[in-house]
Amino acid sequence: MQLPREYLFKHKGFYLQPELVTAEYIDSLEDFEIRDSDVFLVTYPKSGTVWTQNILSLIYHEGHRNGTEDTDLMDRVPWLEYKFRNVDYISCPSPRLFATHLPYYLVPKGLRSRRAKVIYVSRNPKDVLVSYYHFTRLSARMETAGDFGNFMEKFLAGEVLASSWTDHVEGWYAHKDDFNILFLTYEEMKKDLRSSVLKICSFLGKKLTEEELQVVVDKATFDKMRIDPRSNYENMPTDLLEKGKGHFLRKEKERKPKQAWV
Repeated sequence: MQLPREYLFKHKGFYLQPELVTAEYIDSLEDFEIRDSDVFLVTYPKSGTVWTQNILSLIYHEGHRNGTEDTDLMDRVPWLEYKFRNVDYISCPSPRLFATHLPYYLVPKGLRSRRAKVIYVSRNPKDVLVSYYHFTRLSARMETAGDFGNFMEKFLAGEVLASSWTDHVEGWYAHKDDFNILFLTYEEMKKDLRSSVLKICSFLGKKLTEEELQVVVDKATFDKMRIDPRSNYENMPTDLLEKGKGHFLRKEKERKPKQAWV
């Protein structure tokens, strides 16, 4: 099936969003200069990206943790492939935190030095599917999903933004030895958030006091993130997220289209 150009374009086997990124920019990322202190959060869409972005921000940014810094999540953990804020990554102080949905073969080649750190978060594909479906109904940049069955067919065929869930997860896992990488699952984070935060801190070499750790865990809960505009994408511009069609963070129920946590 040929997808409408206005919604998606394929570059090197991977679907991206036009107007937000170009093939030339994606190619330029191959030579993106990696610092040893860089941290890259990699996910397939709707796999706990915003949640983990928030956790990383709370770990690294004391101002976010104690409430003295009013900076959006997208500025604290910007997207590598989508420059929503035109941030000059070269001038950003270390450590730099990035989020990306790119497959293993499109990320900067410098990541294969195994010095910078990569955190890959995966999620049960059934829940990804439901969450993704609701997100397409909210996004102003995606093709209207139609009924759930129609979207499921596209999702299973990999004809959605970020292409195939299977290819994405298997690609990163099969090439894990090329990267300094920590694999986490959405499900283990949901089951025991504190242990997951500790695992992330250990991987990053970050030592938090017991009090700081408890603040991170508390502020990274669903209820706290939903009411904190710095911790979700609720205030994205209307050309990206349509208002009045729902919330970016939905109710924490899985596998039921009307109740999915996006």
